[in-house]
Amino acid sequence: MDARLNLFGNPVAAKVLRHVTSASKAIESSGLPAATQELVKIRASQINGCGFCTDMHTKDAAQAGETSVRLNLVAAWREATVFTEAERAALELAEQGTRIADAAGGVSDEAWANAAKYYDEEQLGALVSIIALINAFNRLNVIVQQPAGDYQPGQFG
Repeated sequence: MDARLNLFGNPVAAKVLRHVTSASKAIESSGLPAATQELVKIRASQINGCGFCTDMHTKDAAQAGETSVRLNLVAAWREATVFTEAERAALELAEQGTRIADAAGGVSDEAWANAAKYYDEEQLGALVSIIALINAFNRLNVIVQQPAGDYQPGQFG
């Protein structure tokens, strides 16, 4: 299976990817815990049906020490006991931010207030940004049908 378009070989798409990736680097160095960042990226990717990003972020999270139990339960986080209250708040915000078109009011005040209980302003800025960026990456990969399964942890530096 080949992608419809080579995002890395296309001059315009490659330039966009460099900018989006650069924005991602700013989030990585924020105060938002690395495990939370990966959980949010995995959950949004699952919702969006992005196999490439789900593959990438589950492998990167495992490489960073995330347990298989937690990785396997991200899709069912509401029923799982392995996530902290802060992670649960981040996952709820990620879900609502990803499914923004499904709710007339977008992200609920309740979800925002719950996240604000656990994360400071810098972390909230990082959380909102990572939700937006992973949705952008998901859309790029889903549109071009980027194949999943061959990603190697750290492949993109």
